[in-house]
Amino acid sequence: MGNLIKVLTRDIDHNAAKFFLDFENAQPTEAEREVWNQVNVVLKDARGILDDLQAYKGAGEEIREAIQHPNDDNLQEKAWGAVVPLVGKLKKFYEFSQRLEAALHGLLGALTSTPYSPTQHLEREQALAKQFAEILHFTLRFDELKMTNPAIQNDFSYYRRTLNRMRINNVQAEGENEVNNELANRMSLFYAEATPMLKTLSDATTKFVSEHKNLPIENTTDCLSTMASVCKVMLETPEYRSRFASEETASFCLRVMVGVIILYDYVHPVGAFAKTSKIDMKGCIKVLREQPVNSVEGLLNALRYTTKHLNDETTSKQIKSMLQ
Repeated sequence: MGNLIKVLTRDIDHNAAKFFLDFENAQPTEAEREVWNQVNVVLKDARGILDDLQAYKGAGEEIREAIQHPNDDNLQEKAWGAVVPLVGKLKKFYEFSQRLEAALHGLLGALTSTPYSPTQHLEREQALAKQFAEILHFTLRFDELKMTNPAIQNDFSYYRRTLNRMRINNVQAEGENEVNNELANRMSLFYAEATPMLKTLSDATTKFVSEHKNLPIENTTDCLSTMASVCKVMLETPEYRSRFASEETASFCLRVMVGVIILYDYVHPVGAFAKTSKIDMKGCIKVLREQPVNSVEGLLNALRYTTKHLNDETTSKQIKSMLQ
């Protein structure tokens, strides 16, 4: 528990103790090791996925040429040859989302199990909390990159249209075995989402709660609200923010804070924005607003457009105004 330092501050609304989590150095205990190892196998590939997505340029030029000259077989083949390997990458991204979902289930199981409270879990299992944070950080970064890259959906749409045309003409399509029709349908739904990874995690968290009916829903929602408080306090307290080895950790905390807010908003019956919410939404938004605009606009948009309850009547006008 040495890396977890209780922050001597108090939440006026909920009397919740806050904690400083050492996201940079937390190491697994023997009790955490089994779940940590399983999740670590997935997280090892996360950096490569983000690098591939960031480098994704698309086949826009080849596709335009092929569409403008439908009778030029060379241009059709060139476009198809450019799109097939890109669809292979899109398949890899989609399959990774499924692995991430399984990893999240394992972490939620460990961090919400009885007899410990969510706060006790964070004290005892800091390395697992760090992995949970890393999944959220990856998720929001992936979705930020996806939202700013229209080539992804354009490429996949062209691939599907061309594949259908080839089937009608009884032409064997190279690459068809890699993405069959059923997989293509699932991928299409995934990439149609503005924030596909966040949708995957939100659905996975909701599914976890519904599958564990013997586990009080508060075990999951309190875990999420405590994580949000951890991040908020670390970011707004100079004494603790100064402990970050790099400014990247601040960026990490911001993404994690927004990620757990969105998950909480999906899982909790009344959401994150209601007065009864255990998340200090005004405080969290204030922390975001205090950062350089270009570094948090994507996170503010995630709160504006991917939460479930923001536009409910129970959400205060002040919170809505803060997010305008």
